[in-house]
Amino acid sequence: MLNSLKTVVIAAALAATGSIAYADGHAKSWTLDGENSKLAFGSIKKDYLGEAHSFKTISGTVGADGAVVIDVNLASVETNIDIRNERMIEHVFKNVATATLASQIDMAELTAMPVGGMSTMELDGTLTLVGTEVELYADMFVVRLSEDRVMATTDSMIFLDTEEAGIDPGVTKLMELAELPSITRAAPVTMRLVFDAN
Repeated sequence: MLNSLKTVVIAAALAATGSIAYADGHAKSWTLDGENSKLAFGSIKKDYLGEAHSFKTISGTVGADGAVVIDVNLASVETNIDIRNERMIEHVFKNVATATLASQIDMAELTAMPVGGMSTMELDGTLTLVGTEVELYADMFVVRLSEDRVMATTDSMIFLDTEEAGIDPGVTKLMELAELPSITRAAPVTMRLVFDAN
């Protein structure tokens, strides 16, 4: 779930940084618009009941050097059930405050994108979640909305392997507490990331 997230974030950041440069040739830095960005993930319980969840608070920056850092506030998880939110924070995220997505991008790739231009790009990075680092890869669909605004969304379905991400025991605990026969261990993730030039 966060796995995919991270990749998405990187894509957006990539787009943002590469899309625009100052007249003197120096690239701009970018800041994530948390109000208009969204990170969501899904789960399936009892083999057939699908549910959508999200994180209400994400933030991030893309430096002029192409360094991308995206922070996900794990305590802001929203599953639409209060007790489940609390159990996710305690058992899955182990009360860790933040998950971090990091990557380095080549801004030159996007410099030529005009306003209204669109591009699909492959991105990779590292997600640090509850003490575990996971390498992430994703395809992102990037749109330059204006001279100083870029949006990136997932271009294809991304899945997070809960065992690889180090949160499998927490998912098992959730299943036990809710007395469920099953919870899938591959979570689909989608992202909408909007960046503004500083």
